[in-house]
Amino acid sequence: MNTMPGATTAPKTLRARVTVMPKPGVLDPQGKAIAHALGNLGYSGVEEVRAGKVIELDLHETDPAKAKAAAEDMARKLLANTVIESFRVEIAGS
Repeated sequence: MNTMPGATTAPKTLRARVTVMPKPGVLDPQGKAIAHALGNLGYSGVEEVRAGKVIELDLHETDPAKAKAAAEDMARKLLANTVIESFRVEIAGS
């Protein structure tokens, strides 16, 4: 492999996107407040709003399966309260 003197190669990373949402049936006060505000703004066709969060992680990993497993472990241990929230992990190169 030819590289220029002094050039460094960046480590390979994958981006994990963790989407955390309240489980069905769990009270979502933030979603209710958003729905109410949308109604006040004239958006009467909105029946229900569920509010969650998206967390993006850049991982020093080249294997998508390992990156997904690590992100799922992080979500179970810290990013989501699995009693009342569900999560989904998506992996993409960054």
